[in-house]
Amino acid sequence: MSVALSLKRLSPIAAILATAFALSACIGGGGGSGRPETLSAPSGSVTSEPLGQLAPGAAKAALILPLTGNAATAGLSMKNAGEMALAEFNNPQLQLIVKDDGGTPQGAAAATQQAIAEGAEIILGPLFAQGAASAGQVARQANIPMLSFSTDASVAKPGVYLLSFLPSTDVDRIISHSVKNGRRSFAAILPEDAYGSVVEGAFQEAVSKNNGRVVALERYAPGDQAQMQASVQRVAQAARGADAIFVPDDAPVIAQALSAAGVDLRRAILIGTGVWDDPQVLNAPTVAGGLYAGPDSAGWMAFAQRYRQRYGSDPVRTATLAYDAVLLAAALTQTQGTSRFQSGTLTSPAGFQGIDGIFRLKSNGLNERGLAVLKVQPGGSQIVAPAPKSFAAAGL
Repeated sequence: MSVALSLKRLSPIAAILATAFALSACIGGGGGSGRPETLSAPSGSVTSEPLGQLAPGAAKAALILPLTGNAATAGLSMKNAGEMALAEFNNPQLQLIVKDDGGTPQGAAAATQQAIAEGAEIILGPLFAQGAASAGQVARQANIPMLSFSTDASVAKPGVYLLSFLPSTDVDRIISHSVKNGRRSFAAILPEDAYGSVVEGAFQEAVSKNNGRVVALERYAPGDQAQMQASVQRVAQAARGADAIFVPDDAPVIAQALSAAGVDLRRAILIGTGVWDDPQVLNAPTVAGGLYAGPDSAGWMAFAQRYRQRYGSDPVRTATLAYDAVLLAAALTQTQGTSRFQSGTLTSPAGFQGIDGIFRLKSNGLNERGLAVLKVQPGGSQIVAPAPKSFAAAGL
């Protein structure tokens, strides 16, 4: 299930770790293949040391989350995931400094200042866009890199990286897949909100880049059924010229309205984003047969099982972001010495392998991820195009 944050989702995630407790990374070479080099945690029994009793010379990373306030449930789950990553790595040379930002920009800035004063070499978090923006200013002034969990691309800057799933990545993947499979004419029905604006820009860019064409595009105010119906009717009139209809949000309701308006969704198929990775969408008969971009669920399922065994409850969907961030920091600390958190290390072209598949950080702070294409079917979804195992193999 997705978690609504600053835009629509901070990311439904997934793709299994290369080994049980492993993070992959290509650091400064990786041969000519461009494939991530697997960094495995030491084998043997897993010990969980108190965070304050790690080696005196360990590197320090700060995990900044909303542990109080309205998002405390998500914050605690992500904190647990980060600590689980450290325990599963086994004998990490990393000390985790956990700070509560209260879910506010002021709290995020203060927590970042405190963490840097305590010796943090990298900031992991915050979760929300406004907090990430204020914390990012503090981190940049101190020349400390930050891996934020926000989905707001405006937060990204050199040195302030977004680890989240970005809507533009979903859109690019589903449009490119559609074009490769002969679907070049697109219609779209988008919400009139921040998420809709982001995906509209990504949609127009992706269609143009893939030499497709937009035959209709309509917006509607979320919750305004009359306006939604009017938008559907206008798209239905143009749908004869469309091979696919892009519906990133409210897919069950819009699909039903399109069918009622006479649109044959077997011919002009529905396509969407990772927002569809939600039982309410996946179990909707009207969306069956639609395609969306998202992570393979295998990594998430394995992670969630280990989390439940350790904590006795289900993790929030964004917990994998905290897990990957801490595991990345631990792996780089183990292998990269004093260059562990330098920009050239963090922006390795071959990227890294996390719980939810391959990802790489760009010098401008944005990221790229390898996503699968999934088909909605009764009881869930089926992968129709697997996520790439490396950026080189994907031609990226």
